[in-house]
Amino acid sequence: MSALLLGIDIGTSSSKAVLTRPDGTVVAQAQVPHTVSLPQPGWAEHDADRVWWADVTTLCRQLLPAAEGTVAAVGISGLGPCLLPVDAAGHPLRRAILYGIDTRATHEIDELTARYGTKELLLRGGSILTSQAIGPKLAWLNRHEPEVYARTDRFHMASSYIVERLTGAYVLDHHSASQCNPLYDLHACAWIPEIAEEIAPGIRLPHLMWPGEIAGRVSSEAAAVTGIPAGTPVTAGTIDAWAEALSAGVDKPGDCMLMYGTTMFLIEVLDQPKTDPRLWATRGITPGTYNLAGGMATSGAVTDWLRKLTGGRFEDLTAEAEHVSPGSHGLVMLPYFAGERTPLFDPDARGAVLGLTLHHNRAHLYRAALEGTAYAVRHHLEVMAESGVRPSRLIAVGGGTTADLWTQIVSDVTGCPQELPDQRIGASYGDALLAARASDLAEETTTWARIGRTVQPQPDVLPVYDDLYAVYRDLYEATRTQAHILTAHQHLADSAGPVAHHSPASAA
Repeated sequence: MSALLLGIDIGTSSSKAVLTRPDGTVVAQAQVPHTVSLPQPGWAEHDADRVWWADVTTLCRQLLPAAEGTVAAVGISGLGPCLLPVDAAGHPLRRAILYGIDTRATHEIDELTARYGTKELLLRGGSILTSQAIGPKLAWLNRHEPEVYARTDRFHMASSYIVERLTGAYVLDHHSASQCNPLYDLHACAWIPEIAEEIAPGIRLPHLMWPGEIAGRVSSEAAAVTGIPAGTPVTAGTIDAWAEALSAGVDKPGDCMLMYGTTMFLIEVLDQPKTDPRLWATRGITPGTYNLAGGMATSGAVTDWLRKLTGGRFEDLTAEAEHVSPGSHGLVMLPYFAGERTPLFDPDARGAVLGLTLHHNRAHLYRAALEGTAYAVRHHLEVMAESGVRPSRLIAVGGGTTADLWTQIVSDVTGCPQELPDQRIGASYGDALLAARASDLAEETTTWARIGRTVQPQPDVLPVYDDLYAVYRDLYEATRTQAHILTAHQHLADSAGPVAHHSPASAA
């Protein structure tokens, strides 16, 4: 029977899997939705067994029984960086603390920054400490849940947890490790034992590997549950956004991925490390590569909020917004509805709409939301340029690329063409490619990405967007203090009322 590659990705709001042939041909794919738990304001968690592992077994049951071929290798990715403490037997001790959308470790960020210094953090680890970093989350666990910490033997991210459940191997890829600031040395490509012992005493650190290396083979126990043949090799895996970048062919210096989804993400590939306190510097997913990356707290989440608020469908909102002229008749929106990650690193930033009149309707607001995310993309690209990094290619991926209006607005605001791959499966497709490479069913330089079309900017609308972009940049500075006051009131109100579980908005 022919060889198949299985790629599995654990995302924020769903998990996806794909079966491919060694040439990238898609045989089958499946998706399982799930929710995020928000037990307190500023907290975001996943249950590793009821979400991550349960999704893997469900996806395998959906794809494998009817597969015409044998799974030759498995690739894994997942949301991250996350913190899942487990005991010596590998059992989760609490729900996983998620990436930058979980902002509980604010005090630990401040304390560790004061302890090690911003300059040293940038020099050695590549990034300042933010809610994205794992080190402060470990320190928070030690301080606030000492009974859990005392039982913690090791920690996982989503991809590494699935790898251990499948193979028994305790590993973490270098890219994910480089987001464990300040425990990882970006230049030495290794853990920093003395800092790890200070922040997380007694916790075993995972063995470091590259995402495309074989971490282990599927055990008989995992085979019985998943249906993946025992002995099948499994890659070390990585964080989902980076697997998605690989799926789109973003793997050469100068390539930059722009991922449209619930949040927006940018990843620039470099051959030398570059640091900027407004962005994240990490290792790449292949040896010898580095990344400079940025991530917004919301993008598609704002458009989905507006869709729910007005009771419309995305198709209707988009059709209406297409008839609104660039600039949304003098509206500017700050899309900071959940604070902002890069380049502001301000979890207390808040959304705003300036210029509203009785003339404006939901179409104007919807277009202003799309334009607000485009202004944020331009802000990121300008920060990258200021740090000496200019992309030679901008490749757009994610569910939001199905909306032609959104991608056109981003090109018009930034003045940059965007290449759109014809295959839009995402991270699980990149996982399958890593599995093909690792099992020698594809060359190390193989890419499955094919560009379907290119979105070109319209120069005639750039003057309008130049004017409104300047308003966008000034608006945050002008309202930051007031936004922080309002955020404090929101936290008080949240702490006084009931907290429900929440499912993040799907990509627009």
